[in-house]
Amino acid sequence: MTNVAILGYGTIGSGVAKVIKENQDVIKLNSGDDIKVSKILDLRDFPGDENESLITHDYEEIVNDPDIDIVVETMGGTKPAFDFVKRAILAGKSVCTSNKALVADHGTELIRTAKEKNVKFYFEASVGGGIPILRPLKTCIVADQVESIRGILNGTTNFILTKMEKDGASYEDVLKEAQSLGYAEADPTADVEGFDTCRKIAILTALTYGAQVDYQDIDTKGITQITSEDMEYAQKINRKIKLLGMSKKENGKLYALVAPYMLDENDPLFPVSGVFNAITVKGNMLGDVMFYGQGAGKEATASAVVTDIVEAVKKHGEPLDIRWEAEKLTVESADELEDRFFVRLSSQDAAAADTLLDYERIEGVIPGEVGFITKKMTYTELQGKLDGLNALSVIRYA
Repeated sequence: MTNVAILGYGTIGSGVAKVIKENQDVIKLNSGDDIKVSKILDLRDFPGDENESLITHDYEEIVNDPDIDIVVETMGGTKPAFDFVKRAILAGKSVCTSNKALVADHGTELIRTAKEKNVKFYFEASVGGGIPILRPLKTCIVADQVESIRGILNGTTNFILTKMEKDGASYEDVLKEAQSLGYAEADPTADVEGFDTCRKIAILTALTYGAQVDYQDIDTKGITQITSEDMEYAQKINRKIKLLGMSKKENGKLYALVAPYMLDENDPLFPVSGVFNAITVKGNMLGDVMFYGQGAGKEATASAVVTDIVEAVKKHGEPLDIRWEAEKLTVESADELEDRFFVRLSSQDAAAADTLLDYERIEGVIPGEVGFITKKMTYTELQGKLDGLNALSVIRYA
């Protein structure tokens, strides 16, 4: 019997309890053991809930219980999550978490501590919700040099951009709809400003290249400046605007960024719509491989957490097989990464820019302005060419 304690009985925590109960037969078949939720930590009471008797308000009852083998952290944030998780590891308990902030901020230390205590620290659900991506990176794509990772990593922003495209609505109106449907928080900053995606690409990059990546070093731009006019231009040229997190090795340097991109119909991320997420990984021999699915949601994310639990049970006593060293990788400024760009200018400014830029013009979309696609250049070079002009929009173009 493997006893599990869950920290946080919210959406994901209650989902983990549900998956363990409803799928206990297949879980036992794949893990080789009975897995049981024995305690649940939460500040609240849940009168009438089927797991009411398992609720405790005291973390000491979990960390000091020798019969608890695995701790599942679904609290979110870093305080008190980090202290609770580290204490659990030091007490010889494996930990499975869906907490991207915890992994991005403290992954190096927690992985090192787990290796020292010969327990597991797994975090599959921290990046793609229900999409299996971290385990394939470290077990399936191991004969290749990974050249790039790019993906739609946030369901809220993808829902907003999809609705703006289909309905011709403004960002502000669609955000209100996303909040009413529960896809966006009352304070949506982490999603719409790209911070959530930033943490996720930092985790993916660290796991891929085996060393620490500070998410603060990643150039990050969200979707708050995307307008319905931008969407009209994108539709005119059969493009879609998506918020991407990406990292790539180029000329021996590591670049990472979060930014809106205009994608063409041949891009595998082009059709990914609504709250769905997708991640592409490019290997030097394998080429492109894509992972697609629900990037959030109770059951999908909980399923990924329980998969980590099964893995921890199967590999009990084995060394933790995650390469993530304390050495910090240098992330170059995305301003020096070459891309093409979509730029909107007033007709007057576009005429002034005519001698400065080689471009493909897009006319007849919005009266009084012109859109164009630049040649490949760095963002720094583009800013130099646009000096003195009022760019209405600048969006990377892939």
